[in-house]
Amino acid sequence: MTVEQFRKYWLENHGPLVRSFAQAMRAKRYVQSHTLDTPANQIVRQIRGAKPPYDGLTEVWWDSLEDLMAAAQSAEGQQANALLTQDEARFCDLPNCSVFFTEEHTIF
Repeated sequence: MTVEQFRKYWLENHGPLVRSFAQAMRAKRYVQSHTLDTPANQIVRQIRGAKPPYDGLTEVWWDSLEDLMAAAQSAEGQQANALLTQDEARFCDLPNCSVFFTEEHTIF
């Protein structure tokens, strides 16, 4: 699919699906950041010798790692994860995606 088709599906189909499972996942916040199509991205990549960007990234927030783990171990959370992963396979190249958890450190 084109980048435009990807963004439309991600925002208009997948986003609402994630919202419908927020309680089962114990998620507090879900954010889609769509990569801007701007010369600034190319300039910064060239300066740093970086790879091309993903089409976007998702942030999902939980109150704690314990909440995330409890949701992942619940029947509802497992069902939500399975259905979301199945949907993501429709518009994402999953083997070439990155998934990881982080801890936020505010610098300023």
